[in-house]
Amino acid sequence: MLVGGVALVAIADQERLTALAAVKAEIVRVERALDDSRGQNLELAERLTELRAQVAQQDADLADTTGFLP
Repeated sequence: MLVGGVALVAIADQERLTALAAVKAEIVRVERALDDSRGQNLELAERLTELRAQVAQQDADLADTTGFLP
């Protein structure tokens, strides 16, 4: 009976370690995905800034009251 109890504890401990390793691997995967999305967000923010500048220039060109468009 004692041997069975020790084996049961050893199996439960191994399952806990396996689950812990799986959680740590998932954390690493999520952190990498987050880092990738931050890089993509930065690129998109830069592109958005460029587009906003172009729109502002076009608005300024269209607001020109002299009647001459570039």
